Amino acid sequence: MVVPKLRPWRAAGPRVTRVASAVRPRLAQAADAVRPRLARAATAAKPRFARITRAVTPQVTRSRGPKTWQYTAGAATAGLALAAGVVTTVGPWDSTGQRTAERDWAAARERTGGADHGRPETSGTTAEGPRPAPSAPAVLTGLGGGVDTVKSAPDGRALADVLDPLLDVPELGTRAAAAIVDVATGKRLYGAGATASLTPASTTKIATAAAALAALGPDHRLTTRTALEPDTGELVLVGGGDPTLTARKQTKGWASLRDLADATARALKKRDLREVTLSYDTTLYEGPALHPIGVNDNLAPITALMADEARTDDSTRGPAPRVADPAKDAADRFASFLADHGIRTTSPGPSKATDRAEALAEVSSPPLSALVERMLTNSDNDIGEALARQTAVAGGERADYAGAGAAIEAQLKKLGLPMSGVDVKDGSGLDRADKLTPGLLATLLAKAADPTHPELRPTLTGLPVAGFTGTLTSRYTDGPAGVVRAKTGTLTGVNALAGTVVDQDGRLLSFALLATNTTDPAAAQSALDKAVTALASCGCR
Repeated sequence: MVVPKLRPWRAAGPRVTRVASAVRPRLAQAADAVRPRLARAATAAKPRFARITRAVTPQVTRSRGPKTWQYTAGAATAGLALAAGVVTTVGPWDSTGQRTAERDWAAARERTGGADHGRPETSGTTAEGPRPAPSAPAVLTGLGGGVDTVKSAPDGRALADVLDPLLDVPELGTRAAAAIVDVATGKRLYGAGATASLTPASTTKIATAAAALAALGPDHRLTTRTALEPDTGELVLVGGGDPTLTARKQTKGWASLRDLADATARALKKRDLREVTLSYDTTLYEGPALHPIGVNDNLAPITALMADEARTDDSTRGPAPRVADPAKDAADRFASFLADHGIRTTSPGPSKATDRAEALAEVSSPPLSALVERMLTNSDNDIGEALARQTAVAGGERADYAGAGAAIEAQLKKLGLPMSGVDVKDGSGLDRADKLTPGLLATLLAKAADPTHPELRPTLTGLPVAGFTGTLTSRYTDGPAGVVRAKTGTLTGVNALAGTVVDQDGRLLSFALLATNTTDPAAAQSALDKAVTALASCGCR
């Protein structure tokens, strides 16, 4: 695998300051999380420091698990070679050496740029992105050479010797299937029921992410707008299917319903309108809004218009009570914001904007890459279902559950992935009728790292990091923290894990583990973690 040199990452003045302010709390949380592990690692490694060179590739044994100091020692030798490979994986990168997702996130938070970094005089979104920031001294020099110091891929038989006994345990139910793929070559190294069609739970979101990125592109944005009907004077709030639209004062970079009301009120006043009939348009999506699982705190009714995922509390992730009619709730909030600007409205009701309606204002989400990363890191079901429907719209399918599943499958097929046994019923993985194979998931993750498919890269960068972020924050804390990135999946009787791992020789591998008919979720989770920990500690030759 050829790794390009990194160009210098140039500072972006106040724009970078704003991005830094946004991520500072997360960095503080990460620092607090890692500090105890570093202390333990230092204590464990001190008496063995004289033997550190012999500990670079510790061998896996059945009777003794890998220790934290072994990862520390191995990283001392393999770190630079691994970093070169990871640089390619965590992209995509723009021409200045900055991660594209980070650049777009900064642009979405506030569309400023250019030499003066001036603030726009009007709110709302514009068609053009930020202009280049002034130049600054380089802060990151290019990495010389490639990754030829990383050893060859593990041997399949050696992998089987390590993994077979770890997967054949009662904790993983009546059937545990797995697939391991070498990311650099795309070659499957190990398979145990790799073609088995099993319920994937939330690892379905990996397929949803890749399909949406392939269909729409990582720079696509979801737009919520207002339009004024010329004949009736009806004001229509048109939903664009953005579940991240927020009505809160602190937007944290997401599209703001308050900003839309502000811009709309100004547009109405320019037309000397102070009182309007308000309606809302959710016709972008079709079919039933309620998921087959019924009313559930894990997911709001799916509609093209909602604010804050229809949550009734201040949460932004995880289960929460939801309003019964998200579109009506968002429209009511919008009406109250208009009232704050002196615009009186009728009680909003459903309608449809005509082609003759005059556009007044709009707000757009951050780029799709950011939505994908949030979905995967937090296992966000609402975003999963929204992206599935957006994929259906892009593919000309009916924007309901059936059409979304068909559209996702069509995009996966276009990517050349193994589709036998695949049956997608939703975008979140909450439907137990979903069926994927370990082989498809592992191959898809390797495809996302392929330099010929940079549009898929957020599928990897959004995966939770073991011991640090998302649904893996509290897992692998005494093992390969930071070395494993994976999407979890849990339903009653189902446990799954799919992602990437770096082995002891610095080789990047993708994996998928699916277990069915499990009876103890915690025990099943622990068994999956043991298998992946063994994979991380293995040179397997």
